[in-house]
Amino acid sequence: MIDSAIVDSGISDAEDDDFDDAVEAPDAQLPENRYLDRELSWLAFNQRVLELAEDPKTPLLERANFLAIFASNLDEFFMVRVAGLKRRIVTGLAVPTNVGTSPSEALAAISAAAHALQVRHATAWSESVRPALSEAGIEVVGWDDLDDTERSGMYDYFQAKVFPILMPLAVDPAHPFPYISGLSLNLAIRIRNARTGRQEFARLKVPQMMPRFVAVPGDGTRTRFLPLEELIAQHLDDLFPGMQILDHHTFRLTRNEDMVIEEDETENLIQALEAELLRRRFGPPIRLEIGEDMDAVTLDLLIKELDITEQEVYRVPGLLDLRALFEVAGIRRPELRYAPHVPTTALAFQPVDQESRADIFAAIRKSDVLVHHPYESFATSVQAFLEQAARDPHVLAIKQTLYRTSGDSPIVEALIDAAESGKQVLALVEIKARFDEANNIVWARKLEKAGVHVVYGLVGLKTHSKLTLVIREEKDELRTYSHVGTGNYNPKTSRLYEDLSLFTADAQVGRDLTRLFNELSGYAIEKKFKRLLVAPLHLRKGLLRLIDREAQNALDGKGGHVRIKVNSMVDEQIIDALYRASAAGAKVDVWVRGICSLRTDLPGVSDNITVRSILGRYLEHSRIFAFGNGGEPEVYIGSADMMHRNLDRRVEALVRVTSAKHVSELLALFDLAMDERVASWHLGEGGVWTRHSVDEHGKPLIDLQDRRMSSVKRRRQARAIR
Repeated sequence: MIDSAIVDSGISDAEDDDFDDAVEAPDAQLPENRYLDRELSWLAFNQRVLELAEDPKTPLLERANFLAIFASNLDEFFMVRVAGLKRRIVTGLAVPTNVGTSPSEALAAISAAAHALQVRHATAWSESVRPALSEAGIEVVGWDDLDDTERSGMYDYFQAKVFPILMPLAVDPAHPFPYISGLSLNLAIRIRNARTGRQEFARLKVPQMMPRFVAVPGDGTRTRFLPLEELIAQHLDDLFPGMQILDHHTFRLTRNEDMVIEEDETENLIQALEAELLRRRFGPPIRLEIGEDMDAVTLDLLIKELDITEQEVYRVPGLLDLRALFEVAGIRRPELRYAPHVPTTALAFQPVDQESRADIFAAIRKSDVLVHHPYESFATSVQAFLEQAARDPHVLAIKQTLYRTSGDSPIVEALIDAAESGKQVLALVEIKARFDEANNIVWARKLEKAGVHVVYGLVGLKTHSKLTLVIREEKDELRTYSHVGTGNYNPKTSRLYEDLSLFTADAQVGRDLTRLFNELSGYAIEKKFKRLLVAPLHLRKGLLRLIDREAQNALDGKGGHVRIKVNSMVDEQIIDALYRASAAGAKVDVWVRGICSLRTDLPGVSDNITVRSILGRYLEHSRIFAFGNGGEPEVYIGSADMMHRNLDRRVEALVRVTSAKHVSELLALFDLAMDERVASWHLGEGGVWTRHSVDEHGKPLIDLQDRRMSSVKRRRQARAIR
């Protein structure tokens, strides 16, 4: 989503869905009502984010950050999911949701839940976080809270910095109602013309390029901010001289910003995408947020002019668009934030001494290396791997998938350096990564200019896998070094997202990746891979086979066990397989961050299923799939969530982890997450998530992420002692 968000919606990160969530024919042995509504489950996820903001034990500025994340998440939910449902209604594509309800019924349920959450969100800010910030010396004030000297200083700021860029737009017979851009904050102003006596309407957009919270000069003992819209509202007379200001109200519009790209083999994808990005700005309205004091006359005008329904109007107490709290959360008050954690270099990649540089290839040749971000450094592992490959004269070729990366990416620079030094470089750039399309177009063109072979994957499929293949000449032979990850090649989000990286020199993985890259860049069609499970052809079938094997092991008395960690659990076939495994007696543990359509309250069906969710300072983003396999665990990591798009319409890859040490480490991590002594949310009756953060004595439960940071720190200290 954004660099500052550590808990995201699972919409932009998991990107898009074409809303083909129609329920398949019921399994004869399973009840029909066996899924939870995916949209309401997403809202329940965002409620968990809100609960972190409401918790007084969460550091204060982190609480402000979680409020901003909640707001940003909800915007994306409306722009994509709600927009999609509305599109289905308008176009008559009345495909039922995953629980069999009509789109109109789903919209009504979403509206009720979202209205309640927005009010709760606003209340958390106004009645809890804002007063707590004030006690800590950080105030968001109103105009009435300022003295005359402060008001004079604010007026000077308004005249110098704000007034020149404001653009009041009148609405009258000569001036039609203006276009309202999505997610912009606006003032609706009613004025009386002193000359004619007529009432008029004007719209004023609050400038988005300026800080939303304007610092109020003071003596330095307190940090004080005035909302920009209030500063503007107090000086409307300057904008409408000779007019009587009757009333003003804030409002904010959300538009459909989903995109549909029709592809065929002859289309120039970049040009089509650029055109669609322009059209996105003019998507139909889907939500109107207004201040709680807006009068009926102004509201009726907005509803009429914006062609929006009353159900789509959200009356919010207090400030609109609390994404602006990212600004407050960034204040330098370390005592009000989580204790800092500096990622350590993975033990295998630590240099022999401080004077030397680690040889990444030599470390990988010794054995597979598993790195856990952000506890262990992305810069000294993934980034160092690519930078060493770029400068190594023995490296002949580099092949990589790029889904999302930062604007100043050292990953992209390494690929450019490699190409400019004469190496063969292939970059598969997924330019359809939602809300990163424009960024990725820029990088794709920059790579092409440097001589990188840039391809855009397979027609009709997004390439979501996180793969790098390096081919190096060693002793007159070619050797492959591979990286398979669960997260994007993005140095910025790598400090906020929890992910896993596997580095291996295993020849079989190298052959698998060689074939996969040939398929992505050319016309090869691979039937089978050895150590990879690849979507869309093999991954679903492979996972179903592994789950069914655990069900059979349970029936045979071998103690079947399935462990799955994902961002979203929605796919009906996978869920049904888990139900069957549970009914057969296999233990099923699901660790999910966001959406979960799996139920745990079906007697005789889900008795052996446990579902947990963990949210915190880092966004849990890795995907792990572990199977008991009769006492010889089989574990995979990779990029795929359990959603239709990931299994059917994307190129995804899971790699089997073969090191016994790494398998044990991943299973131990999973078992810790499911432990009753660890803080988490439990999925229970009726799809309700219950937070478990303290024990029966009121003592805080173990924070998994803190425990993981401590574990990495102890390993580093032990290495230093040796």
